Amino acid sequence: MSLASASFGPPATGHYARDWALVDVETSGLVARRDRVLAVAVVTIGPDGEQTGEFSTLLDPGCDPGPVEVHGLTAERLRGAPTFDQVAGRIGAMLQDRVLVAHNAQFDYDFLAHEFARARMWLPVSQRLCTLALNRQVDPPTDDMKLGTLAAHYGVPQQRAHDALDDTRVLAGILRASLREAARLDLPLPLVSCPPRAESQFTPKPPKTPCAYRNPGRMAPGGPLLQGMKITITGETAHARAELTGRAVAAGLNMMTSVSRHTSALVTNEPTSGSTKARRAAAEGVPVIDEPTFLRLLADVRDGTAHEATTTSAPTPSPTTGVQATEPESSTSTPAPPAPSPGTTTVPAPRQPGAPAHDLARPLTGRRVLVLGGDHTDAAAARTRVVELGGSAAVNLSAGVTDVVVLADGEKDRRMNRVVALQLPLHEASWLTSPNASDTTNTTAARPKEPHVMPRGGVIDLPMPSGTPAPGLAPEPAPGPAPGPAPEPAPEWHLTVSWAPQSVCEIDVVAFILDEDEQVTFDEDFIFYGAPENPAGTVRLLTGGPAEQTIALDLATLPPATRKVVVAAAIDGPATFGTVGPLQIGAAPGTSGPPLTRATLDAATTERTLLLAEFYRRGPRWRLRAVGQGYDHGLDALARGYGVDIAD
Repeated sequence: MSLASASFGPPATGHYARDWALVDVETSGLVARRDRVLAVAVVTIGPDGEQTGEFSTLLDPGCDPGPVEVHGLTAERLRGAPTFDQVAGRIGAMLQDRVLVAHNAQFDYDFLAHEFARARMWLPVSQRLCTLALNRQVDPPTDDMKLGTLAAHYGVPQQRAHDALDDTRVLAGILRASLREAARLDLPLPLVSCPPRAESQFTPKPPKTPCAYRNPGRMAPGGPLLQGMKITITGETAHARAELTGRAVAAGLNMMTSVSRHTSALVTNEPTSGSTKARRAAAEGVPVIDEPTFLRLLADVRDGTAHEATTTSAPTPSPTTGVQATEPESSTSTPAPPAPSPGTTTVPAPRQPGAPAHDLARPLTGRRVLVLGGDHTDAAAARTRVVELGGSAAVNLSAGVTDVVVLADGEKDRRMNRVVALQLPLHEASWLTSPNASDTTNTTAARPKEPHVMPRGGVIDLPMPSGTPAPGLAPEPAPGPAPGPAPEPAPEWHLTVSWAPQSVCEIDVVAFILDEDEQVTFDEDFIFYGAPENPAGTVRLLTGGPAEQTIALDLATLPPATRKVVVAAAIDGPATFGTVGPLQIGAAPGTSGPPLTRATLDAATTERTLLLAEFYRRGPRWRLRAVGQGYDHGLDALARGYGVDIAD
């Protein structure tokens, strides 16, 4: 089948004309380091849009095929198929010197990387393009970003969903249409660099078990130890460190790798050694005991208080449900931040804005407004005003933008020529003072669903598994239009962060998995580019492009000890968020679900790190707060404040 005319024909100029390798894999599960590829298809396309190759095959994974009801690949169908190492050479030759393209490309790339690593081969991919991320930039008026939904929107026929070869052919048509839209909007392609991955990086790590007990606080002089106490060991020990740690964990203690004001005791045979942990313990007043004392107390660890699990069952569904928007909570709802100590920087509680004005007219409801020009203060104020008027402040030009506000020197913005060509309504800053109905006639395509817009400090209740809000937790919704129906159950939540493309710096999105003391349980609970997944795989960092990263959270499987997940952004380089501009966050159920809520965070000027959002437990459910609190210090100081052991 030739895809040149039916499915592919991108602009053959500039950076839109490349050698492409379109890929789809069917897998036995969702975790690349554990599950296997069952089927793979590759279609190669030249810069002129002509198909140059096609290959597909079933694979014998050597394991259970997993959810047969999804992919239809039974063990009987896979029996006798080649193993991945037998076809890896052919697949590698088709990927060589081409941009890998897939829908949710990190998923396909990671599975291929693991399979190539198991075959002791190099995955020859230096760049990838995700059509999901590309369409988030284009922002077509669709219910969601699923492959079938986009195929229907772009008029691409789909014959067999979850068939690797058919999905790849459908992907070709979607890529063609998406590239045309990107060219029309003059959008840069969200290409992701893919350095070769070594096999050792994919060695699976066993999940660490969080402590089942709440921290009772400091150890009293002479003991005893209580289950849940946070214990840190430093220096040389007579017994192997692994043995001490294993015995302590078995007794119900919470073994930590760093010292904070929440540490119950430090175990060391050299209290005057001057180590970082010993100095921190002295500064915080943490009790210090030696190894023999620790072993004696281990023989009689007293019972602790178990964590209470968040309820995952939902109440009886009501006929119609929606996003439960809550007023910003009082400062008493946020746990106290870590106290300052020598050489560290405190992580303060999020700023709590005042209650919104309930009598404010909201004429920009359902509109997306892009602000061009102005200094940081004026541009931030304009975006804040857009939200106050019920609109959504855009950070990039897309098909969803309905209006453009031009501030000082805004006409010099590189996007202005495209804005004029698209004939988008242009407004001066005074328009935001009192826009009227005649100024806000929507000329863009109607959208099935509009996400709830959160202001800085805004909070929403995330839908329970049935999509039904828990009773008695959500106050009256904030003013504005009634949100759309809540989504169906999602295996995980995706918080996608996007910003305007940068040429002078890189932005890293990170996450911290925190306990009731606002501290990580393990250093591995710090999720960043160098460690993009915690050992249990419940929180992951996904990269959609140079100006988009996503934190994926499986809230249902986080242990009861996890009380909060904080998502932040940090600048790698001398720039500040004052020069980077606003960041937009959008929370969506699942990989390709529609955003349930969106917020534009513009509260940073000289800051180099920015707290974006926090998922936290509130009674029997999870809530999401848009934070927008910036700090002048770097990511290392932020990580130390949350208890991550960062080398000096």
